[in-house]
Amino acid sequence: MTQKPTAVQTTGAPQAIGPYSQGIRVGPWLFLSGQIPLDPESGALCVGDVAEETARIMDNLGAVLAAAGVGFAQVVKTTLYLVDMGDFAMVNAVYASYLQPPYPARATIGVATLPKGARVEIEAVAWVAE
Repeated sequence: MTQKPTAVQTTGAPQAIGPYSQGIRVGPWLFLSGQIPLDPESGALCVGDVAEETARIMDNLGAVLAAAGVGFAQVVKTTLYLVDMGDFAMVNAVYASYLQPPYPARATIGVATLPKGARVEIEAVAWVAE
């Protein structure tokens, strides 16, 4: 059976800064757009160390997950984008504090730049029981 994709939207995460949705649900799958460390209320880039930025990203992802009625336990795949691979250990420590085993599959990719000058972006895919 084919199901129509539906948008997942919340004010608990930053509004899209382009033509995309915070999340899209199709059947049992939830695809979360990449989050950078934007404050959900102001839309401004959070300024702090990379740990604070990663926590803001994870909180934003958590808000989109909650809007779909799930949490980090349902996340099965993530992709992390880092401008500086020297930040890997700090980002990894904060990221891990939001998750429990079995941890999602993951890729970490070094990039030259990210939107708005962010140092980290994280996207996720979750399994949502029907």
